[in-house]
Amino acid sequence: MILDENRLFPADREARAIAAKLYETVRSLPIISPHGHTDPRWFAENEAFANPAALLIQPDHYIFRMLYSQGVSLESLGIPQADGGQASVDPKEVWRLFAKNYYLFRGTPTRLWLDYSFENQFGLSRRLSPDNADEYYEIIAKKLQTPEFRPRALYEQFNIEVLSTTDTPLDTLEYHKAIRESGWKGRILPTFRPDAVIDADYAGFLNNIEKLGEITGEDTGTWKGYLNALRNRRTFFKSMGATATDHGHPTALTVDLDPAAAASLYGRIISGRSVPEEQEHFRAQMLTEMAGMSVEDGLIMQLHPGSFRNHNRKLYEKFGRDKGADIPSQTEYVRALQPLLNRYGNDQRLTFILFTLDETTFSRELAPLAGHYPALKLGPPWWFHDSAEGMMRFREQATETAGFYNTVGFNDDTRALLSIPSRHDVARRIDCAFLSRLAAEHRIDEDEAFEVIQDLTVNLVRKAYKL
Repeated sequence: MILDENRLFPADREARAIAAKLYETVRSLPIISPHGHTDPRWFAENEAFANPAALLIQPDHYIFRMLYSQGVSLESLGIPQADGGQASVDPKEVWRLFAKNYYLFRGTPTRLWLDYSFENQFGLSRRLSPDNADEYYEIIAKKLQTPEFRPRALYEQFNIEVLSTTDTPLDTLEYHKAIRESGWKGRILPTFRPDAVIDADYAGFLNNIEKLGEITGEDTGTWKGYLNALRNRRTFFKSMGATATDHGHPTALTVDLDPAAAASLYGRIISGRSVPEEQEHFRAQMLTEMAGMSVEDGLIMQLHPGSFRNHNRKLYEKFGRDKGADIPSQTEYVRALQPLLNRYGNDQRLTFILFTLDETTFSRELAPLAGHYPALKLGPPWWFHDSAEGMMRFREQATETAGFYNTVGFNDDTRALLSIPSRHDVARRIDCAFLSRLAAEHRIDEDEAFEVIQDLTVNLVRKAYKL
């Protein structure tokens, strides 16, 4: 299973040769990860990971959602439950179960990421199977106990320049503070994700609003106090190094209500008697409010709409959010974003990065929008399209209208630390493959391809996220 050096490059010999040359110029560049979900506690405490299952399987919904789809229970994998409980399972048995079902990942990006990690990080070049599952487990477990596999050492080994986490406005950021005070030079930055106090459908929403007021000393029973509380927390996050906000709304809908109408809507929302249509309009108003605050404080704004979250209610009730049961849905952007863009889309103080789970919108809606509004940029393929094919489709569909320079490079959006270098490697290879084809077809000059690959790998992401 030794990884081929030319994997993901074009089959055409001329294009493949160009792709290989391009790749050599970026393969060792630092990793910049401006949006992800790794746990800051790892880097604050710098403790050894418990075992291979806890490191590679249990935090990664890409893995356990596939296993679950084939009848493997989350209990048998030791996935933590919403109430904090966890089935008592032997991690080695979890690993054996994973190895037995490794064939399920054939043709998926997960297989690419895992094979890369096994070979490059653990020296394991035979394909994982039930026959070598125990050998894999023992080798990985032994390495996890060495200083080289502590979180901070991995950060440095992977040549990560900056790694952003995702945090709610109620988070004390205590682990980020501990990292700062430790003297370690790694850049672990928080990201302001206000869904818990913006989305009335979020579990515990009203309690979250109350807690937001307590933390900030603002009266969140009023519209003005609520907005001031959010500004307060944004300022705090920025003081801790945050450069961006992130919004995981069901749709891209925005509205621009006058202050009196917005205050009236907020009153209905916090009464606890709002209906779904009012909740959607409140989320829509809050996107416009967040854009205005980003103009004020300079935080980059990211929107990740289009996920029908917690589709499997039974699984959600037992295991909570983010357990692989979020499903992409059709998303409209042109009309949905017009109220926000009418107000702020021409303001170059705003950088608004759009993501999608609906690939049909790349060429029809997103690329034309980003190819016009100064404030808009296109985020990379995300989640279900974070794959070789998804990345190539993105370049093919978006570049003709938006170009390269209305995009923001790549981000890995992962909870699995060991997958970070493999995901970035795939992205670099696909960009090299795309550029090599353009150069081989004389659609751009070869020297331009070498400039663009540098920009796609590091320069655009540094600029977009102010890193």
